[in-house]
Amino acid sequence: MTHPISAEMIAERNAAALPALTDDYAALGRKLERRGIAIDAVKDRAKAWSVAVPSWGAGRGGTRFAKFPLAGEPTNIHEKLEDCAVIQQLGRTTPRVSPHFPWDCVEDYGALRDEAASLGLGFDAVNSNTFQDQAGQAQTYATGSLSSTIQATREQAVQHNIDCIEIGQKLGSTALTVWVGDGTNFPGQQDLGRSFDRYLDAAADVYAALPDGWRMLLEHKMFEPAFYSSVISDWGSSLMAALELGDKCACLVDLGHHAPNANIEQIVARLHRAGKLGGFHFNDSKYGDDDLDSGSINPHQLFLVFNELAEAEANPRGAFNPAYMIDQSHNVTDPIESMLSSAEAIAGCHARAALVDRAALHKAQQDNDVMLAFRTLRSAYETDVGPILAMARMEQGGAVDWLGTYRASQFRQRKAQERKSVGLGAGIV
Repeated sequence: MTHPISAEMIAERNAAALPALTDDYAALGRKLERRGIAIDAVKDRAKAWSVAVPSWGAGRGGTRFAKFPLAGEPTNIHEKLEDCAVIQQLGRTTPRVSPHFPWDCVEDYGALRDEAASLGLGFDAVNSNTFQDQAGQAQTYATGSLSSTIQATREQAVQHNIDCIEIGQKLGSTALTVWVGDGTNFPGQQDLGRSFDRYLDAAADVYAALPDGWRMLLEHKMFEPAFYSSVISDWGSSLMAALELGDKCACLVDLGHHAPNANIEQIVARLHRAGKLGGFHFNDSKYGDDDLDSGSINPHQLFLVFNELAEAEANPRGAFNPAYMIDQSHNVTDPIESMLSSAEAIAGCHARAALVDRAALHKAQQDNDVMLAFRTLRSAYETDVGPILAMARMEQGGAVDWLGTYRASQFRQRKAQERKSVGLGAGIV
């Protein structure tokens, strides 16, 4: 296996940090033991959990106005995989990469799968792109894609999604994520009912192409690029579509794709009840669809989402197997550092949800003891699980201090000397 960062350097830095970590871990263990919780069980649960990283997230993002490139950022899927391997090597919670096509197209996908495996990576859900025209494309998506009024455009969008499924099979993926930018900017631009019907008809053709064991994950988005209406604008529209398409179709929850102050954890509970909770795109939001680093703005909301996931796992509606992925735009940071930080924040909320005294919580809820129910959740949220996550990383060969180790490796500076520079522009590609 290829290690982008020296394993010896990681081990040396871990050895220096081990005495303090051992002390912190033991102290937390005693505290949890008084609450009837075995710290090693929580650590083992943390080691078994993982989240995928997006291939496109390995590069600098941008706004509608500008993109500020980072020296040494990746310019192709091979360099993206190398950066994702750094994230996995140091953090040990991101063993899968979610690719995006045609951004990540290559000639030999079998070779790409082998390349990823040599870096300790596999592939997660594949993502289609019908929100952006490509060179040589026969039909424009300016009128929409799966919901376009133009039949040839809808057929092109369907075929692209089927092509993505075929690529995914070669990569070892078992899911297709479908997000469309279809919508309108002006009242009266489209018939709101008929556009949804066209989407459903076209999406049914994609669904029919799913292989056995595959899932189709529908991502909703309230606005952007369409600012008056979006065809799949909210979890209700997504749920309606998933229910109509069939058992292999489920809803994907992106934490930034909701109205301001929406109760996302309640949406999670509702989708689980309907048996249509397919997965998550983790990020954070301050004003809108900001795609900020997970846990950087509202870590408590992230914890509450995982509390609902813990309840869903304990009370599954059929198979409980949500797909987890980070989906962020790193406009001003090193994407490797941001995704390591986000992966830790997400894993931390997953671990805290395991600390909730569920029997006490359920009794307080049944007794209408509002403060006790609230404090039961807050007790878990306020627990510093950092020593658990650090110990789990170290035992799997990761870095106790991932930020210090990454910077000491000078990985980005080395890549700045090796890779061609990214040009100025806007957007995430």
